[in-house]
Amino acid sequence: MRIVIQRAKGANVVIDGQVHAEFQGLGFVVLLGIEGTDTIEDVDWLVRKVAALRVFDDENGVMNRSILDIAGEHEGADGNIIVVSQFTLFASYKKGNRPSWLRAATHDISVPLYEAFVQRLSDAIGRPVGHGEFGADMKVSLTNDGPVTIIMDTKNKE
Repeated sequence: MRIVIQRAKGANVVIDGQVHAEFQGLGFVVLLGIEGTDTIEDVDWLVRKVAALRVFDDENGVMNRSILDIAGEHEGADGNIIVVSQFTLFASYKKGNRPSWLRAATHDISVPLYEAFVQRLSDAIGRPVGHGEFGADMKVSLTNDGPVTIIMDTKNKE
């Protein structure tokens, strides 16, 4: 399982011309890619990491606060996190110029893990997490703050 986390000052996801999820203020946009070998243990590990990730400034301007620490300061419509499915995070580009997504999980694996990630992250932060719609054509907009962008992969836990 692989994620790209972007610290943002506001974000939204639009599907078929309608805003599906959004937040104002500080938060995360999380792009989530699921591989065929991923399990619920990968979900749990990533949820713990995202909830505790200290990339928000403290009173001294040092990135020392987590999404849990800033809760309530910058309340958003969807809890200051939006999760978007992103199978292209597992693109293979080594052979030729057209990417292959053979490592990306099929729907029967991806959908339950994606839904579990969103629900468990919501439980971990104690408020709803906004999300896209699995498999939909989505327009994701954000104001990247910093910029701060972090990549995590459950195959590289050490």
